[in-house]
Amino acid sequence: MKLDILAIVAHPDDVELSFGGTLLSHQKQGYKTGILDLTQGELGTRGTPEIRAQEAAEASKILKLSVRKNLGLADGFFENNKENQLKVAQQIRRYQPKVVITNSIYDRHPDHTRGAQLVETACFIAGLKAVETEWEGDIQEASRPERLYYSIQSTAHEPDLLVDISDVIEERRDAINAFKSQFYDPNSEEPETFISSRGFMSMLESRTREWGQRIGVEYAEGFKVKHFLGVKSLFDLV
Repeated sequence: MKLDILAIVAHPDDVELSFGGTLLSHQKQGYKTGILDLTQGELGTRGTPEIRAQEAAEASKILKLSVRKNLGLADGFFENNKENQLKVAQQIRRYQPKVVITNSIYDRHPDHTRGAQLVETACFIAGLKAVETEWEGDIQEASRPERLYYSIQSTAHEPDLLVDISDVIEERRDAINAFKSQFYDPNSEEPETFISSRGFMSMLESRTREWGQRIGVEYAEGFKVKHFLGVKSLFDLV
């Protein structure tokens, strides 16, 4: 199955918290979208890997994904090494996405930064004919995404690109809330974490509202790029 957009991120819920609305919006426009979670988030303070898997499945239904897979790398300890680069490149060649979206270029969680670096390297390697990978016994063709975008997560970055998600904001909220084990619950006896603090959801909401205001819409999600953005017509811009 070929995808138009493949999100490759460190943890289940990384997509939902930072650019689930973008996937929803493009799915509604007829594009095929998918997620590859690198780890099961097994080092998370709250919940369990089994609970996170159930929550990811529920969020996937809300996002109307064509596919969601988990690579099963070691949460907190995966490395940007040859073995993992080939594992990710194999999935890129399997789905041949035109666009890949990954974690933040730099973030407070080291898995996010390292995940972005791993995905960037794998995207390049996936396009090298001399690097051989197999899937289900067949040699894979080289395939490199046309564009790689970096999400903005906990650490605030000035976005290079803003995507209008106003028409899917409710579904975005539902996808986030599918990971209920991870967020604020006044009745929970689990330890508080950065994302389960009382003000975390308000921060997310305020950020999407601010970015939306910048481009004259109600809500938007932001991305960073390492390549120049170009258009054929100035009227293609919002």
